[in-house]
Amino acid sequence: MIETFDVCVIGSGAGGGPVALTVAEAGFSVVVLEKGPWFKEGDFFKDDLASSYRSVFTPNLKDEPHVIEESSGDEWSSASSGESGKSFWNGNCVGGSSNFMSGFFHRLKPYDFTQASSFAPIPGANIVDWPISYDDLEPYYAKVEKEVGISGRVVDHPQAEPRSTKNFPYPPTVEHPISKQFDDACQALDLHAIPVARAILPYSDQNRKACSYSGFCGGYGCASGAKGSSRAALLDKAVATGRCTIRPHAKVFHLESDETGKVTVAKYYNSLKEEQQIRARIFVVACQAIETSRLLLLSTGPRHPKGIGNRFDQVGKNLLFSTFAFGSGLFPFEHLSEKEAQDLKRQGPFVNRSLQDWYILKDVETGEAKKGGTIDFLFAHPDPIATANAVKWGPEGLVWGKALQKRLHAVFTKSRRFVFEVFGDWLPNDDCFVSLDPLVKDAWGLPVAKVRVGNHPHAWEIAGFLARRAEEVLTQMGAIGVSSSVNVYPPTNLQAGGCRFGKDPSTSVLNADCRVHDAENLFVSDGSFMPTGGSVPYTWTIYANSFRVADKVVDQLREIKSS
Repeated sequence: MIETFDVCVIGSGAGGGPVALTVAEAGFSVVVLEKGPWFKEGDFFKDDLASSYRSVFTPNLKDEPHVIEESSGDEWSSASSGESGKSFWNGNCVGGSSNFMSGFFHRLKPYDFTQASSFAPIPGANIVDWPISYDDLEPYYAKVEKEVGISGRVVDHPQAEPRSTKNFPYPPTVEHPISKQFDDACQALDLHAIPVARAILPYSDQNRKACSYSGFCGGYGCASGAKGSSRAALLDKAVATGRCTIRPHAKVFHLESDETGKVTVAKYYNSLKEEQQIRARIFVVACQAIETSRLLLLSTGPRHPKGIGNRFDQVGKNLLFSTFAFGSGLFPFEHLSEKEAQDLKRQGPFVNRSLQDWYILKDVETGEAKKGGTIDFLFAHPDPIATANAVKWGPEGLVWGKALQKRLHAVFTKSRRFVFEVFGDWLPNDDCFVSLDPLVKDAWGLPVAKVRVGNHPHAWEIAGFLARRAEEVLTQMGAIGVSSSVNVYPPTNLQAGGCRFGKDPSTSVLNADCRVHDAENLFVSDGSFMPTGGSVPYTWTIYANSFRVADKVVDQLREIKSS
């Protein structure tokens, strides 16, 4: 028996949750197919091994590898992630990677939507304007604030984006005393400290508990439900309507389409590897960028011989990550007064600070404007095992015995490390894309995604510049041993692109509504739609656009019902 729903959503993260909730609240039936399990708050222990070292929330790479293709000069080499251990999987469970985000929420700026026309062209970068404007997405940014639950306070600063609301619906989470020290240092440097909005509830609301301030946030599931994951904030409400069905352990492997190009059936394997099928009027794909491109490429049909949406070989192209740099400084307790040391030792409260003074830069030679980025500041993660592993190596090799004990005692009790993360545009280019590997198969015998990771040198120049500016702030704060590095390998948890939207079917996969050009009932609502990434983490934009797409889906359903 083939079940039938109004809408079938494939993937349950930030791209899928808004669609499921909106459709269910509009009175239509929706099924969400999620390849991973359905964890609840009680399953999210603060387990360093589970979250950082074992594939508890992501697939086993031996069963579900990717093939990663990297360059060394002019040569490209590839290796299965089952052998290399490099993983591009993020949170394969109900709620997806939104369960494990840090919840640093930034909007894009209006000129992020017009990079091609607002900034000088960059050779080798496939930069285009978006087919929608900031004004089109702004009401949905505001909607996310309420539906997902975003806390913070709005301040005026040179890069502040327009808002339809004066402030966030929730006040800031509890802030650490170092936030004041950061503000003072920025003021001394004539910089504008920005309180970072967080997708975290400061008090109990919406049938979710308040933040418990454990200190274990990024990379860990939230045991209180305070973090605005798709599961806690949206899918639980969707299920409560009685019109949303969540189906975990459902690995979708093919979208069947008819002679007109319409999708008719989603085929998936259940936990017993038995083939199942779902019919729907409308299908929405939200598997995260790499796997969304893979599914479309696997879904050949009469009108889609190269995969759905791939008539012009655009599926998988212009994959995006984020330019990333990292740095830190140390605050030894012995250099501080007793009160300062006690304040610094406080665990749990958030720093909630960022800088965007260099979101727009001026080229030294030409004087033209060019994109910069965002710097977030936070404490080093309290992962005990990762922290301990970082000190087991010394100048002469492995450290053990009393020498190791001394190092461990010092790192856990004598100081605290303050860090920063730089986010900038990963410039879309011809050497960053997803394809199907012709040889490597997953545990179901399906071709895995082959990911070519080609970066653009311009982006790393910007990242290095921003890292040096962040170092100046830490030095002003009094940190010692300040250093930074630019990571040319992308942060794998920030994925976008691969199915960019646009007006021209020959250069894009989706139209402005994020509907596949050649499939009238198939939408893509995760970060795949983004033609450029902006200089902030993607999650808020993905949530906002998914709510926008959800309205388009409901409009189309109503047209179908009335015809």
